[in-house]
Amino acid sequence: MSARLDGEVIWLERQCRVEDAEPLLAWLQADGSRIVDLTNAEHLHGAVFQVLMALKPAIRGEGKDSFLRDWLTPILTAAKPLGPGLQGG
Repeated sequence: MSARLDGEVIWLERQCRVEDAEPLLAWLQADGSRIVDLTNAEHLHGAVFQVLMALKPAIRGEGKDSFLRDWLTPILTAAKPLGPGLQGG
Protein backbone atom coordinates (compact mmCIF):
# COMPACT_ATOMS: atom_id res chain seq x y z
CA MET A 1 0.00 0.00 0.00
CA SER A 2 1.08 3.55 -0.65
CA ALA A 3 -0.86 5.04 2.25
CA ARG A 4 0.35 4.72 5.81
CA LEU A 5 -0.55 6.28 9.12
CA ASP A 6 2.30 7.48 11.33
CA GLY A 7 0.99 9.24 14.43
CA GLU A 8 -1.11 12.15 13.23
CA VAL A 9 0.27 12.14 9.68
CA ILE A 10 -1.10 10.13 6.78
CA TRP A 11 1.66 9.60 4.23
CA LEU A 12 0.62 9.12 0.60
CA GLU A 13 3.64 7.85 -1.28
CA ARG A 14 4.53 6.63 -4.78
CA GLN A 15 1.58 5.48 -6.90
CA CYS A 16 -1.54 5.78 -4.71
CA ARG A 17 -4.03 3.23 -6.02
CA VAL A 18 -7.72 2.62 -5.47
CA GLU A 19 -6.89 0.26 -2.58
CA ASP A 20 -5.51 3.25 -0.65
CA ALA A 21 -8.84 5.11 -0.65
CA GLU A 22 -10.58 2.95 1.97
CA PRO A 23 -7.92 3.16 4.70
CA LEU A 24 -7.46 6.86 3.94
CA LEU A 25 -11.18 7.41 4.44
CA ALA A 26 -11.20 5.44 7.70
CA TRP A 27 -8.18 7.29 9.11
CA LEU A 28 -9.66 10.71 8.28
CA GLN A 29 -13.10 9.79 9.61
CA ALA A 30 -11.53 8.58 12.87
CA ASP A 31 -9.63 11.85 13.34
CA GLY A 32 -10.30 14.80 11.04
CA SER A 33 -7.34 16.74 12.43
CA ARG A 34 -4.82 14.39 10.80
CA ILE A 35 -2.47 15.87 8.20
CA VAL A 36 -2.04 14.27 4.78
CA ASP A 37 1.50 14.48 3.45
CA LEU A 38 1.87 14.36 -0.35
CA THR A 39 5.63 15.02 -0.47
CA ASN A 40 6.50 11.60 -1.91
CA ALA A 41 3.31 11.02 -3.91
CA GLU A 42 3.71 10.42 -7.63
CA HIS A 43 0.08 9.72 -8.57
CA LEU A 44 -3.31 9.83 -6.84
CA HIS A 45 -6.03 7.48 -8.05
CA GLY A 46 -9.32 9.29 -8.58
CA ALA A 47 -10.84 7.55 -5.54
CA VAL A 48 -8.02 8.83 -3.31
CA PHE A 49 -8.44 12.34 -4.70
CA GLN A 50 -12.22 12.16 -4.08
CA VAL A 51 -11.68 11.21 -0.42
CA LEU A 52 -9.36 14.19 -0.02
CA MET A 53 -11.85 16.50 -1.74
CA ALA A 54 -14.75 15.28 0.38
CA LEU A 55 -13.07 15.36 3.80
CA LYS A 56 -10.76 18.35 3.18
CA PRO A 57 -7.88 17.41 5.50
CA ALA A 58 -4.85 19.63 6.03
CA ILE A 59 -2.39 18.94 3.20
CA ARG A 60 1.39 19.07 3.48
CA GLY A 61 3.77 18.78 0.51
CA GLU A 62 3.02 19.05 -3.19
CA GLY A 63 3.93 15.66 -4.67
CA LYS A 64 6.63 14.66 -7.11
CA ASP A 65 4.56 14.58 -10.30
CA SER A 66 4.06 17.87 -12.16
CA PHE A 67 0.32 17.23 -12.67
CA LEU A 68 -0.17 16.53 -8.98
CA ARG A 69 1.96 19.53 -8.00
CA ASP A 70 0.54 22.02 -10.53
CA TRP A 71 -3.12 21.01 -10.70
CA LEU A 72 -4.32 18.75 -7.88
CA THR A 73 -2.44 20.10 -4.86
CA PRO A 74 -3.70 23.68 -5.39
CA ILE A 75 -7.28 22.36 -5.48
CA LEU A 76 -6.74 20.37 -2.28
CA THR A 77 -5.15 23.28 -0.45
CA ALA A 78 -7.66 25.94 -1.57
CA ALA A 79 -9.55 27.81 1.12
CA LYS A 80 -12.20 25.73 2.81
CA PRO A 81 -15.83 26.93 2.60
CA LEU A 82 -17.10 28.79 5.63
CA GLY A 83 -20.55 27.25 5.60
CA PRO A 84 -24.00 27.87 4.11
CA GLY A 85 -24.61 31.50 3.21
CA LEU A 86 -21.09 32.61 4.15
CA GLN A 87 -18.43 33.75 1.71
CA GLY A 88 -14.68 33.55 2.08
CA GLY A 89 -12.41 36.49 1.45
